[in-house]
Amino acid sequence: MRHRAAMTGLDEALRGHEEDLAATVTATMREGGGALLGDVREETRVFLGHRLEKAWRLIVFPASGTSIDASAWVYTKASKIIDAFDRGATIRSRQGKFLAIPTEAAGKWGLREGRVGGGATVNTRGARARVTPAGFERRSGLKLRLLSRPGKLPLLVVDAAQRDRSGRAQKYRGRGRGAKLYGPTGRTIVVFILVPAVRLPKLLGLDAHAAKAGADYETRLTRNWR
Repeated sequence: MRHRAAMTGLDEALRGHEEDLAATVTATMREGGGALLGDVREETRVFLGHRLEKAWRLIVFPASGTSIDASAWVYTKASKIIDAFDRGATIRSRQGKFLAIPTEAAGKWGLREGRVGGGATVNTRGARARVTPAGFERRSGLKLRLLSRPGKLPLLVVDAAQRDRSGRAQKYRGRGRGAKLYGPTGRTIVVFILVPAVRLPKLLGLDAHAAKAGADYETRLTRNWR
């Protein structure tokens, strides 16, 4: 009986320490994960802007309660973009030899191709996407022409065109202000510059933030221990 009572007391003592340790580990993970989230968000905001800053997320396990195996996961919903600027990646076209870099004349948005009744069609409602050569043609109704230049980068241009008030290329109207600025037939306007590759600068240092979070773990754990 005496032996059994001693073991029961030890179990209770150990159980109490386990609960304390679980609370400490969980609090440390939540605190450390929050600090890491703040660090990567701040750096992303400085170099890449507020929209990508908000793409960072934090998940802590368990979501409620405590656990000795608590963990924190900081991740981004824009992983490809963040990774490219974290590594300083070189981007090449997957479909051809060149990347099309839009000028002001391209605008920011084009139209996606929709499908109605099994055939391809242009859907002008809710079909906006980042401008591409095909999307520009669908939006503007203009046909791009390849302009080769020996020793220089090739261009995609449109003919018989004019600029709207935002600087985007549009079909030449031949009247009013456009007729005075662009003559009787409009002008040729450069819409895209074709480049073989784009080298993104290394703007982020995410590994350093992760290393700092790991190095601070023991300090936070000791501080949170009751």
